[in-house]
Amino acid sequence: MNIQINLDIELAKKKMSLTELSQQVGVSMTNLSLLKTGKVKAIRFSTLAAICQALNCQPGDILQYVDNDSGTD
Repeated sequence: MNIQINLDIELAKKKMSLTELSQQVGVSMTNLSLLKTGKVKAIRFSTLAAICQALNCQPGDILQYVDNDSGTD
């Protein structure tokens, strides 16, 4: 996948646990854990907005495009 999830970095910056985030945004620990590890295929904008509000960050702080193209044809 070309999208890197940096949720763990933002949690560390805010000194917040996954449990605290789960309680604040109303998303299960299981779903947040899957998001944190990059094992999800999609995220709702409403969920992303709630996470950004709780962590006082921007979507680009959590999601990052990584070019995996090796440059060879």
